Amino acid sequence: MQRKGNGLAIVLIAIGAVMLLGILPQLIHGIFGILFPVLLVVLGYYGIKSGHKIIGWVVMFIGIMSLLSKLSWIIGPLLGVALVVWGISVLRGKRSRTY
Repeated sequence: MQRKGNGLAIVLIAIGAVMLLGILPQLIHGIFGILFPVLLVVLGYYGIKSGHKIIGWVVMFIGIMSLLSKLSWIIGPLLGVALVVWGISVLRGKRSRTY
């Protein structure tokens, strides 16, 4: 015997479990924390393309700066890894050159 509507029940159970675990507020905050700066960048780009260059650049700049601050937790370590790789490649490049 199959019952219709099991999909909705499973979705409701999953949302309830996530809410009980306390994950949902952090998840929503994280998504909207990054979504808003991305929206500002897109609106700034749209403003530039539609002819409102000054306002578009200001909105895009605010969005980019906000996005950089939100993603600084990953930009810093990636920059560090890039500098280490670049330094190693410079050292290897100097050793292989013989005149």
